[in-house]
Amino acid sequence: MDPRTPCLIGAAQRTVREQPGPEPLDLWEEVARAAAREARLPVERLDSIQLVHTDSWQYDSPVGRLAERLGAAPRHRAYSMVSGTAPQLLIGEAAGRIAAGELDSALVAGAEALATRRHYRQAGERVPWSHPADPKPPYGWERPPHPAELAHELFFPVHTYAIMETARRAALGTSLAEEMLDRGRMMAPMTEVAAANPYAWRRTARTPEELVTGNRFVGWPYTRNTVAVMEVDQAAAAVLVSTGLADRLGVPDDGRVYLRGWAYGEDTWEVAARPALGSSQAVPRTAEAAFARAGLGLDDIHAIDLYSCFAIALRQACDAIKLDPLDRRGLTVTGGLPYAGGPASNYVLHSTATMAGLLRAQQGHGLVTGVGMHLTKHTYAIWSTEPGGALGSAAPVFVAESVPIVDAYEGPAVVAGYTVGHHRDGTPDKGILVADLPEGGRAHAHVLREDLIADAESRELVGQRVRLTTDGKVNVATW
Repeated sequence: MDPRTPCLIGAAQRTVREQPGPEPLDLWEEVARAAAREARLPVERLDSIQLVHTDSWQYDSPVGRLAERLGAAPRHRAYSMVSGTAPQLLIGEAAGRIAAGELDSALVAGAEALATRRHYRQAGERVPWSHPADPKPPYGWERPPHPAELAHELFFPVHTYAIMETARRAALGTSLAEEMLDRGRMMAPMTEVAAANPYAWRRTARTPEELVTGNRFVGWPYTRNTVAVMEVDQAAAAVLVSTGLADRLGVPDDGRVYLRGWAYGEDTWEVAARPALGSSQAVPRTAEAAFARAGLGLDDIHAIDLYSCFAIALRQACDAIKLDPLDRRGLTVTGGLPYAGGPASNYVLHSTATMAGLLRAQQGHGLVTGVGMHLTKHTYAIWSTEPGGALGSAAPVFVAESVPIVDAYEGPAVVAGYTVGHHRDGTPDKGILVADLPEGGRAHAHVLREDLIADAESRELVGQRVRLTTDGKVNVATW
């Protein structure tokens, strides 16, 4: 084997249940040291330290502060942007640099302490964490939301994903009741996986009915028990090295997991710009490229973890790789973001660490996927205890076509997808919809009348003819 072949030889996770918990820097250090111990690698010898963006706190020098804690002087450093695909992009970069002979070892780590932040907020106290950035840098968007999305408050995932869900439901001709029941059946087995996962945030098995009924809507038709839980205190880390270094460290063959192939692709950044609002152009191409690079097919895969922030993400992935949502292998090895925990941009580092442990125990091949922004960015990675395949790179294998967005519009339109936002007490707030325009393009609109909001939650609204009026910034729909 080429001694530059990269392999994962150390992984660690931590979940803190009692608040207030440690700050992200403390969590980074803890999981970094734990992963390095498993890898038999002194932390001072790390050639690269890469961190996933943390929403919890903005440090003045995130990687620098961790390197200082570890007593390391890595020649390569990276801090990611905000995205659920960030862990895989960092892992892919580390693997690529190791394969090219630029590095011998790399640490990828991430942590969130959003539950602790909530604790301090509710107590009316300031967060007492170290090394704050001054001045604060801008938020880590790769690209800010479209002005029309901002004007219509369509930047919360619980709304954007719900809009895509309703569009998919309508395209398939599925009833409201059928969609909810299918969602419960698909996600209930995930709660059982989480119940057995010592690192999971919610460790209670639920029935399908418990997931979709008896708990409040957050962005209709999504209930609180079927969406990612972000306010968690969780951290994870992985150590990758060259096979040559693994040999010198005395790591046995069954302690190594190889990235056989991975790929990255993009749908449109704006939800309303999707040619088909409920489906993805990029996911099938991204999955196809990853499997081709790995030299494997779905039937070869022993374990699967699909990014599960919302049901539509699971469904698009299943559609793309032709996977039955009730496949005996399951859809997750952790329990997924709604149950294991959805620590902002860092979930894929947890699913990768869990997958690595599972493969080392059982041997075989595993699939780990990631999703970024509003089902915009996609990563598919094939991990294996058998070396082979071709790594791939962060260059997109596919970039989707785009439908034009009209900011302000007055006149007739047809609903393409919609949701109803809800307050924390469960009462409806307002409807948000994306509408097809007669001459092409799409527009956003609010639904403000209480009777129309109630109507929207009672039946299929996709395909409904509406009339939009505008004040030049915000469109309002009536019918």
